[in-house]
Amino acid sequence: MRCDAASSWLYGRHVSVAPAIPTAGTSFLFLCRPAVSCCTNTPNPLKRRYSGSSHAPDIVRRWIQSDHPLASQADRFTVASYNILGDRNAFAHRDMYGNVPSMYLKWDHRKRVICDEISAWNSHIVCLQEVDKYLELSNNLAKLGYAGSYKRRTGDTVDGCATFWKSHNLRLLDEESIEFKGYGLRDNVAQLSVFEMHKDKSRKLVIGNIHVLYSPSRGEIKLGQIRFLLSRAHILSERWGNAPVVLCGDFNSTPQSAIYKFLSTSELNIMSYDRTELSGQKSCHPAQVLGVKQRTSSPLNLIDGLLKHSWTDEEIRVATGNSGSHSVVHPLKLNSSYAMVQGSTATRGSSGEPLATSYHSKFLGTVDYLWYSDGLVPTGVLDTVSLDTLQRIGSLPCKKVGSDHLALVSEFAFTPGTKEGNNTTASTI
Repeated sequence: MRCDAASSWLYGRHVSVAPAIPTAGTSFLFLCRPAVSCCTNTPNPLKRRYSGSSHAPDIVRRWIQSDHPLASQADRFTVASYNILGDRNAFAHRDMYGNVPSMYLKWDHRKRVICDEISAWNSHIVCLQEVDKYLELSNNLAKLGYAGSYKRRTGDTVDGCATFWKSHNLRLLDEESIEFKGYGLRDNVAQLSVFEMHKDKSRKLVIGNIHVLYSPSRGEIKLGQIRFLLSRAHILSERWGNAPVVLCGDFNSTPQSAIYKFLSTSELNIMSYDRTELSGQKSCHPAQVLGVKQRTSSPLNLIDGLLKHSWTDEEIRVATGNSGSHSVVHPLKLNSSYAMVQGSTATRGSSGEPLATSYHSKFLGTVDYLWYSDGLVPTGVLDTVSLDTLQRIGSLPCKKVGSDHLALVSEFAFTPGTKEGNNTTASTI
């Protein structure tokens, strides 16, 4: 099933489960029983304030089909990526949600909405970030036919990444959890999973799920985390007969950033960039994006600019994996599904990426992506919404969006010839 303007929000009975939080750094597989519930906008924009939900615009997201003529329906599958905003994070950073009515921040409400969103997409694979109520979600998603696995972040944080898949469409063959702390790259984590299509066992697929470090100034750590994920994804792909790869997640980097350039071109000379600007996030305050004010330069900014190429050996090592190398490369040829499926100028920027996938009082821009490798082609995406609509809403989450991010959903097809290179089973490393 595809999501389009006619897609309805599904409502149902809410299943209550006592919360349970896995210990830091743990991961586990939750094989589910085979529809689920969930649901519910208002607020106030940057300059305007609306008095009631009747004035707030509805969220309408349309399915955009690509003009790619290939692939039968049997060769297609859908993938969703969604940073769902951890319950603890929502209230620990309450200053970011001043325009959000408290009822729309509460987990019971957001859980119902998130489950309704996932139900409406009906994706084969769903990758979630900032998950701190995994067991509650997995019990609800089990009713939609999803099995799932979870990896909690290390350290004092309680959220992590969760990957769900339709167990009647896909079989899990292999999986790997990454704890970046073990490589000096903070407490973030990532998941890698290998799936086999039930209808055609020659079709195998590697799925990555990552939530990159947020800190806008720590570009070397973000780059190091992404570099490591790409390396492990490539190894898994080769182990399973060069299976194509889809990488989902919140990359905490904008389409104009050096990190985006690294992902899309496979290489980057870090000495050409300011380490603290690698992610591009500093220029995404809503007031700047919407033109209310311009970013100003202070004497300290100018001094920072003069020092922008000053990298320490340790920062170089973190970014590239080798203190003696100023370049970082990755072995996957990646494209972004949204950039490759043309959308409206109301929702897309010059790069082809959405104008915004995340919105709260301190950020308005795009940081979420669905990257794919050779062997696949995107045949459609669920378009995002215009900046005007987001501004009129005032902030996310809202009545029909359960997070401060918008989910990305894409349909992919295996390209001709993929099957032949996809026919082998795991080899020994």
